[in-house]
Amino acid sequence: MKINRLIVMQCFAICTLCLSLVGYGQGQQGVMIDKIIARVDNHYILNSELEEMYNSYAQNGQKAPEKCQILESLIINKMLLAKAEIDSVTVEDKDVDNELDGKMNYMIQRFGSEKNLVEAYGKSVENLKTELRTQVKEQKVVEKMQRTISGNVKITPSDVRKFFNSIPKDSLPYIPSEVEIGHIVRLGTVTREQKDKLKNQLLELRARAEKGEDFAMLATIYSEDVGSAKNGGDLGFAKRGAMVPEFEGTALALKPGEMSDIVESQFGFHLIKLIETRGAEYHARHILLRPDYNKGTDMSSALRVLDSLRILIKSDTLKFAKAALNNSEDKETAETGGIIQDRNTQLGRLTLDASMDPALYFAIDTMKVGDLSVPVSYRTEDGRSAMRILWYKSRSEPHTANLRDDYEKISQIVLSNKRNHALEEWFKKAQGDVFISVEPEYKNCKILGLSNGSDT
Repeated sequence: MKINRLIVMQCFAICTLCLSLVGYGQGQQGVMIDKIIARVDNHYILNSELEEMYNSYAQNGQKAPEKCQILESLIINKMLLAKAEIDSVTVEDKDVDNELDGKMNYMIQRFGSEKNLVEAYGKSVENLKTELRTQVKEQKVVEKMQRTISGNVKITPSDVRKFFNSIPKDSLPYIPSEVEIGHIVRLGTVTREQKDKLKNQLLELRARAEKGEDFAMLATIYSEDVGSAKNGGDLGFAKRGAMVPEFEGTALALKPGEMSDIVESQFGFHLIKLIETRGAEYHARHILLRPDYNKGTDMSSALRVLDSLRILIKSDTLKFAKAALNNSEDKETAETGGIIQDRNTQLGRLTLDASMDPALYFAIDTMKVGDLSVPVSYRTEDGRSAMRILWYKSRSEPHTANLRDDYEKISQIVLSNKRNHALEEWFKKAQGDVFISVEPEYKNCKILGLSNGSDT
């Protein structure tokens, strides 16, 4: 069995982002008949999963692998999940929540705004997160199993050198110019005036509902949660832990039919009405009003903080990395000392070409290596207004790959190859521990050595 490393390691991330809401598009046009095409213990793979994943490559501008390869990758992930259950491998809820927030921010960025996202799917952000959470949890379990299997794999400088020397000189890749850029981000704050305005609007709506107006109708007319507003603010049943704490805590304190006071969360201001509870789930409606971060954001505090940090950093009283760790409100980069990482490679070097964020590209075009920018306006991935200072840490010139300048990249390839070999050996042994069944229509795929729909 030869496993495609890229598919195995990245399949689940693609599934989670592109397939988490499988069937939504079909649901808008009519119900599509689906069927199970493979089973691994108690985990099933649907034909729609295979088709959607195959189509997702084209949507992302990539050449799709053969469907047999995609099905094998899906089965491999189910094997990892099944073995995780057998071996009692679990993940912490807080880790799932952090990953979920990151996925949601990524999806919001792809759609341009939170509003665009909920309009596209016709569901509230809260409902989208509820549907996505299971996939994210499975992804975390798969990743933990992969680490368990190959986490002890090590490489030496000799391994890296041997691999590099095995590449024909005329086949060495050309590495374009790359840069290291750090930033420290401070968010704007919603003005007191705007907060009071939104609260007063919700209090008026609450009074109207108390006088007999239909809460669902008010939500349809006034709520800015586009997805749920279409359904009278109905969020459906939510499991505990699925909503933000401020919302959930308030909702669970209500009695069925009761309305809440005004609740503030990261999404805005809510008026909540509990419909019913069912075991560990609860069913609520809400009216959401969002601050306008373009018109009602006070940037003065962010500007003061960044100006002070800039003075300390330029005078060498404070190191940029420490300033970012302790002060940046971009949690993802704060932990890397403010260095912005490439999403594909997870390395802190960005290719200086058209693929770079245009705002960064044009900002550093007027800077020299070592420069620290003045505070500049910034829009976060979730659409919030902010300011940031940029540090142009380094730049490499275009060159043919070599061990001195590209050791980190080359060592990553060597490590991935070695981990992939460990995974291949594990899969050979694990097949006997789980039940695997593949439908006869895929008999020619010979997935994991199975054919003619045979079981193991």
